[in-house]
Amino acid sequence: MKYYLIAGERSGDLHASNLMKAIQEKDADAEFRFWGGDAMQQVGGTMVKHYRETAFMGLFTVLKNLRKIRGFIKLCKQDIAAYKPDVVILVDYAGFNLRIAKFAKQEGFPTFFYISPKVWAWNTKRAYKIKAIIDRMFVIFPFEKDFYKKFDYEVDYVGNPLLDAIADFTPNPNFREKHGLDQRPIIALLPGSRKQEVEKLLSVMVKSTQSFSNHQLVVASVNNLPDHMYAVAKDNPNIKIIYENTYDLLTQAEAAIVTSGTATLETGLFKVPQVVVYKTNALTYSIAKRVIKTEFISLVNLVASKEVVKELIQKDCNPEKVATELQKLVVGGSQRNQVLQDYQHLQELMGETGASHRAGTLMVQYLKELKTSQNILIDQ
Repeated sequence: MKYYLIAGERSGDLHASNLMKAIQEKDADAEFRFWGGDAMQQVGGTMVKHYRETAFMGLFTVLKNLRKIRGFIKLCKQDIAAYKPDVVILVDYAGFNLRIAKFAKQEGFPTFFYISPKVWAWNTKRAYKIKAIIDRMFVIFPFEKDFYKKFDYEVDYVGNPLLDAIADFTPNPNFREKHGLDQRPIIALLPGSRKQEVEKLLSVMVKSTQSFSNHQLVVASVNNLPDHMYAVAKDNPNIKIIYENTYDLLTQAEAAIVTSGTATLETGLFKVPQVVVYKTNALTYSIAKRVIKTEFISLVNLVASKEVVKELIQKDCNPEKVATELQKLVVGGSQRNQVLQDYQHLQELMGETGASHRAGTLMVQYLKELKTSQNILIDQ
């Protein structure tokens, strides 16, 4: 069968690639066409656009690039219509993907959504729209299944794909030697994978760690951003910049400063105490503060339903406050043991590995059932 997948950012590329592998196990003739990244490309198929071209974050940035985004949406619709897939699989990236889902549904293409939009965080009535345009929803947090039940929408809880990615990871025993690191404890700086995040947060991270002279400071960098984005760290002789080795870094880190997003959950699952930070432009923050209904922004705290890690947002995201919270998390810090205990509970809440396999298996099963029912109707 022909599968059209859309992942619009780094984490979605990872999860979509694992989903593609699972689909291949159940459908040996699977053909893939996709919007995604390097991980998906390694699985195989035809890439239409790389996510580095399509990832825009924040209201101001989206508005500034509105014409370009509309062009991408138009191109995607045309490409789907020409490809005529057996299913359109949308992976996270809600702003773009829900528009494509509406088009696909209208054109008669089955629509599957993997990793639900965060409708539980704001404007919960969007669940009705999702129910109308998404044939099958595959969620990755247990509370999402209960949430959608309120809207009489039965979804499939498949577990969390991060558990698969971490379980498949084999640490490099020579990581420190390879990157010129000594045996001092490491503080990891994870500024994100988006241009706007690195621009606003890396300098805060660097300044907040100036007093940690007994530690090595290591920035987790990504190849999809230009080198100059990391200039504030490159100009500091006490900081190492390591590309595309975040999991190896987390296996070695004593503590971390992490930009809110998927990385907070990854850091928690690697049992690294962290300070979560986030900062955006004033207009975007003002709007978000009015509409977001959740008490927390980090996935660690959302899954645990309590404050496991400290969140420093907007004005609170400054070097002084970050340094204060980080000091509590290094060895000997007042909050370190409590965070590590809470991480154990987090692991239990997250459940078992196998999310990608379960999702891929169900998707192929549903498609085969759909094909069978369509053939029956034609025969009649």
